[in-house]
Amino acid sequence: MHDSTVSSPDANNAIAEASKTRKRPRPGERRLQILQVLAEMLQNPRGERVTTAALAAKIQVSEAALYRHFASKAQMFEGLIAFIEQTVFGLINQINQKEELGLAQARGILQMLLYFAEKNPGMTRVLLGDALLQEDDRLQERITQVLERVEASLKQSLRIAQTQGGEWANVTQDEVSIRAAMLMSFVLGRWHRFARSGFKKLPTEASDISLRILLSE
Repeated sequence: MHDSTVSSPDANNAIAEASKTRKRPRPGERRLQILQVLAEMLQNPRGERVTTAALAAKIQVSEAALYRHFASKAQMFEGLIAFIEQTVFGLINQINQKEELGLAQARGILQMLLYFAEKNPGMTRVLLGDALLQEDDRLQERITQVLERVEASLKQSLRIAQTQGGEWANVTQDEVSIRAAMLMSFVLGRWHRFARSGFKKLPTEASDISLRILLSE
């Protein structure tokens, strides 16, 4: 699976190369740099709230410089959520196009969600809403909508499995909804354990066995 992160090596290399040829990065590059550093700071195992003062100091710019690129701190977090949304649903589409069997789709989506969190600890805190505490309420609403869409994608894959016969043929529509919610709870539980352990207990640990049990009839 392609490792897509805000702080990806390719993005960092692009910024580094740009800095060699000019002292000031272009507006788009500075925006990307701000989001990269914000995501990195959210990886602090202690889960401390990131302030704009600390963010500006990390980038070595003034707070006023941050607000030239983002109207507010909430807008910075919206940028991270937009990245999560674009990446996760792009990968879900790839999985669904590759896999014909509904259960294979569901398994692929679940593994992707665990892997994404493992490779993006800072993003995990955004997904869980931890990093959004004491921030604008609409951010919590936005991430809730993202998670609801993910659960809907899982439900759709399970409905496909239901129509494909086999052991899932006798599963009712109500049971499909319950299963999708249960699978989402499993993912959230793995994410919480990952964050609470200071990012030491990996979400993908023994995930193959867990998913085999969860997806069995």
